Amino acid sequence: MSGVVVAENGQGRYQQAVTVGQHRLIADEPVSVGGADAGPAPFDFVMAGLGACTSMTLRMYAERKGLALTHISVALSHAKIEVDGVSRDRIERTIHLSGELTTEQRQRLLEIANKCPVHRALSSSLLIESALAT
Repeated sequence: MSGVVVAENGQGRYQQAVTVGQHRLIADEPVSVGGADAGPAPFDFVMAGLGACTSMTLRMYAERKGLALTHISVALSHAKIEVDGVSRDRIERTIHLSGELTTEQRQRLLEIANKCPVHRALSSSLLIESALAT
């Protein structure tokens, strides 16, 4: 297990204390659904993980290949959509690459982005095992 603990912190209706190793974060729902917007909503954390993994994976690849990639930015948004009559979650990810890159290098970087570990996990049939503590 990666050492993430999430627990109500008593500071708001939905506010959560998120502990990741030595890091302390707050999660909350937006005001529009009854939260206080004291921190990112759960899907914001999912998108942040995907964006961070994407950028880090691209930086590692660019360094290994000696590419002139000077800056990476990943913008993400989440929406519910209907596909064949079924409600699905969709994350749109737009990757901004700066540097003297050829069209072929840019295309290869997009391919590499789709291979980052979080993208692979979210795109596959992710298994989540839940149990009650004793």
